[in-house]
Amino acid sequence: MRYLAHIEAEAGEQELKDHLINVANVSAEFAKVFGCYDWGYCCGMLHDIGKYSIEFQQRLAGSDIRVDHSTAGAQLCYERGGMYGFLSYCIAGHHAGLPDTGADSDTSRSPTFKGRLKKSVKDYQAYKSEICVPPLSEPPFDLSKAKDIDFTLSTFIRMLYSCLVDADFLDTENFMKAGKTDRDSGDSIEILLGRLQKHISGWLSNTDKDTVNGRRTEILKNCLEMGDLKRGLFRLTVPTGGGKTVASLAFALQHAVKNKLDRIIYVIPYTSIIEQNAKVFSEILGKNNVLENHCNVDYDSEEELKPMQLAAENWDKPVVVTTNVQFFESLFANKSSKCRKLHNIANSVIIFDEAQMLPNDYLKPCIAMMEELLKRYRSSIVLCTATQPALSQFFQKDIASTELCPRLEEQFRFFRRVSFHNLKTISEEELVVGLGKENQALCIVNTKKRAQNIYKKLDGVGIYHLSTCMYPCHRKRVLKEIRGRLQEGERCIVISTSLVEAGVDLDFQSVYRQLAGVDSIIQAAGRCNREGRRDVEESRTYIFRFDEREYVPGQKQQIAVTKDLLDDEADISSLESVSKYFKMLYHFRGESLDKKDILSEFRKGRYPFAKVSKEFKIIEENTKTIFINREQEADEILIKLKYEGFTKKLMRQAGQYCINVYENEFQKLYAAGMLGGISEDMNEDFFLLRTEDQYTEEMGLVLDVEFGCAVML
Repeated sequence: MRYLAHIEAEAGEQELKDHLINVANVSAEFAKVFGCYDWGYCCGMLHDIGKYSIEFQQRLAGSDIRVDHSTAGAQLCYERGGMYGFLSYCIAGHHAGLPDTGADSDTSRSPTFKGRLKKSVKDYQAYKSEICVPPLSEPPFDLSKAKDIDFTLSTFIRMLYSCLVDADFLDTENFMKAGKTDRDSGDSIEILLGRLQKHISGWLSNTDKDTVNGRRTEILKNCLEMGDLKRGLFRLTVPTGGGKTVASLAFALQHAVKNKLDRIIYVIPYTSIIEQNAKVFSEILGKNNVLENHCNVDYDSEEELKPMQLAAENWDKPVVVTTNVQFFESLFANKSSKCRKLHNIANSVIIFDEAQMLPNDYLKPCIAMMEELLKRYRSSIVLCTATQPALSQFFQKDIASTELCPRLEEQFRFFRRVSFHNLKTISEEELVVGLGKENQALCIVNTKKRAQNIYKKLDGVGIYHLSTCMYPCHRKRVLKEIRGRLQEGERCIVISTSLVEAGVDLDFQSVYRQLAGVDSIIQAAGRCNREGRRDVEESRTYIFRFDEREYVPGQKQQIAVTKDLLDDEADISSLESVSKYFKMLYHFRGESLDKKDILSEFRKGRYPFAKVSKEFKIIEENTKTIFINREQEADEILIKLKYEGFTKKLMRQAGQYCINVYENEFQKLYAAGMLGGISEDMNEDFFLLRTEDQYTEEMGLVLDVEFGCAVML
């Protein structure tokens, strides 16, 4: 009898044995990167042996019988015992996702691992006529040295799972498309290093350390030299204007070539910085080598971008630029779609840009995962920022960091662009009076409502408002107008929320910043005298606070610690103060640095993969999305949403015309009758703004609605 894996109208039939061998070989090559070739091979060879049942073959031929083909291989591995047991999770979940371990009392109907082991499966013993169970070696790392054996093993299972599911997807895709998959892995790291060297060759002769460009070259040269070091943990602490984007890329490429690493992964908190950095990298290295992977990028829209769309599935490009959310949520995920890429994180240089933005609520599990990548998956990590967080206390003692920036304190003195002034407590009216006297000033406050209140009190030309009350396309238009006025020297006063603090290239004469975390204040100050064309004393960053209390989600402790430092008259811009700030903050946060006890979930051989995947959400989904239909393209998207439904592609396009509001803001708007559904089959978190005058060109969605208001339509 012929046993088949797939039947497809145009591609024909694929022999099951061929599929298993193909997947085994590819999975093995993926796992070889972290020393687990035979583990990857065995996983691939056994993942589909349930397809050897007569019932599955009948289903392929057209029968409507349902057959679970994943459980067979999982049960076989578990019965073999020993190291094979870890493969059971991967095989059991290669379609449905890695399951929770569950309890011994779970029945065969339970979706848990324990339940799956009790499930009755169709006779698949015919596999013995075509394949053998491959042997397994011991894991490549000494578990006795693991800080937390169960966490280490859970990561190991996820990595093997990634090798299996990516290999399975790739072979199936290759069969279905007769080898014409349009995949393109990009150029080699050696070629990319050559392109970078050519790009910076003219800079390296600059030895004048009394100039900005000379200092940038000094930092760049040092990063290139340090790239020859062995794999490990590094810090690149560079002041604003020090050229850390190109310097970090230079280190990463040199380090990757020296240590035979496969790719460079930039992990960045804001999509605005991603877009900026990806543009720089693409210009230097070539667009086909740089993958942006975040919610705002759409590789579906143009046929020539098909290779990028495919690479986004498994990060098969030499340079990947992604978000904190995408990176860490994938590493704690259980579904195949998110886990496919994980094996390509191994053997990489991973750069955390704006490292102070690592999520505090999950800092301990994030550090634990970073330790696994450093110790067991041949990766190097770079913590890159102007405000270096005090993270050494969380890493194991045998993981020490190496600073890549030469003459650190001297660089910060040289690049000092602004003077800080503490206005202490002021009223909104006093703030408005001060801003009214400015020619070009940026004022950043902590809430959207406050930004709108202050904006409404300012008069005259050149007054702008920026916040997430404005949909992305709208914000981009306003930012373009602001940049134009700044460049022409015209009056420009901007009232904004924190969205302009990082990744937005603006240069003001003065900056006003409401009391916030020290890192936020320093980031805000980076928008003042950014080009260094004015004297430090003339370029002022004012710190202020208001009399009345104001709830700022997730910022209470940051504000309190900064207030204590300012009350002690500390120079908050100094390296010493920045370090002290983070140490105090982490001390006060205590156990809340793992607010959902993620690390304690992996205990005593229990691996709750599905539960942790659901719990580990860096951005909690406590907001509602409001679609603003004010532009022609938005109207076209709205029509498609009504008639085609909420597809992933349409939702990504719609995001450029959406804003997210917290539950309390949503309830006021909804109660006033200002919101409606897109269609009868509407998404419960997605609404259309029905009251046109509630959204203005000046402020976006106006947040002046209170309970009791109503709109007559």
